[in-house]
Amino acid sequence: MLSKDSKIYVAGHHGLVGSAIWNNLLHRGYTNLVGRSHQELDLTDQVAVKKFFDEERPDAVVLAAAFVGGIMANSLYRADFIMMNMKIQCNVISEAYAHGVQKLLFLGSTCIYPKNAPQPMKEDCLLTSPLEYTNEEYAIAKIAGLKMCESYNLQYGTNYIAVMPTNLYGPNDNFHLENSHVMPAMMRKVYLAKLIHDGDWDKIAIDLNKRPVEGVTGDASHDKILEILAKYGIFDNKVVLWGTGTPLREFLWSEDMADASVHVLLNVNFSDIIGIEKYSSVHYGASTDGAVDRNHSTGRGGAIPKLGEIRNCHINVGTGKELTIRELSELVVKAVGFEGTVEFDTSKPDGTMRKLIDVSKLHSLGWTHKVEIEDGVKKLFEWYKSSLQCQ
Repeated sequence: MLSKDSKIYVAGHHGLVGSAIWNNLLHRGYTNLVGRSHQELDLTDQVAVKKFFDEERPDAVVLAAAFVGGIMANSLYRADFIMMNMKIQCNVISEAYAHGVQKLLFLGSTCIYPKNAPQPMKEDCLLTSPLEYTNEEYAIAKIAGLKMCESYNLQYGTNYIAVMPTNLYGPNDNFHLENSHVMPAMMRKVYLAKLIHDGDWDKIAIDLNKRPVEGVTGDASHDKILEILAKYGIFDNKVVLWGTGTPLREFLWSEDMADASVHVLLNVNFSDIIGIEKYSSVHYGASTDGAVDRNHSTGRGGAIPKLGEIRNCHINVGTGKELTIRELSELVVKAVGFEGTVEFDTSKPDGTMRKLIDVSKLHSLGWTHKVEIEDGVKKLFEWYKSSLQCQ
């Protein structure tokens, strides 16, 4: 059990989820937190990661760092998505084990599930049929990560838990048009199209100075700005989005995801997921009074016949609710106050047509979401506008 004094390393603590997890831990009174920016620690560098663990020796690790992006980025940088994420995961998980970390929480993604998985997707549909091609490399890396956690637990009696969040959005989201996810990209496009129509070049300049698009800042000429924005479907009072608008998506507010993650970190053990009766006696060992020592393995596990086949020990994290991309665009338009048109370029790919997850396992472990999508979209736009004031 982690105490308020336990040293917790949050990898990716400046990111969308990592920053929310950091704040959630602080709010709960866990103040002995460790974080490193990418500039301070390159998690793809094995030597640097070992040195960090040698020096800090955390009691727990939250692995929220990843190389991420939307459908365009996944298509363009396929080698980077599989290699960078595999390096990060291998380095952090192996060093966590080598340094006796008590608890590790690995964050994946629901893109691990097959393209045509039955809906809503339960944890046990993993690896039952082919993946969605456009994010195959990222998905394979995340599957490898959750399998690392599962396998270390079975072989060494560790307590590594993998959570698979649905599409996330919230404070510190990535609004860079080249590699952002669907909601922040859509929101920024709608906002800029409105500003172009309003002729508010001062705000357009502030936006582009904060987040340049392919190196184009607010200092560029109006024609150059219009040219680069048009490349991303942003015009005067019109936005063009990829696909048909019909795919269904589930979205989870990042601070809800953080709360779920910390709930699992503090309250859920691997033995709780697979059944404490059949696991603890093999790995953790029961004392004469029946207490279970969750920190130490009594020996190597692996393929133990009495346990049977143990797989799909990860936990889906989401709302269990969905809406179409077109419906999402309507919520964004309303939040921004956009009075122009939104068109869909049907020549562009949709990606997976539906990605709703079954969250019954998460609910059984004592957590449910709080922020509904209608309120979340408004909250995200308010955060985005406030981020532009922080120059």
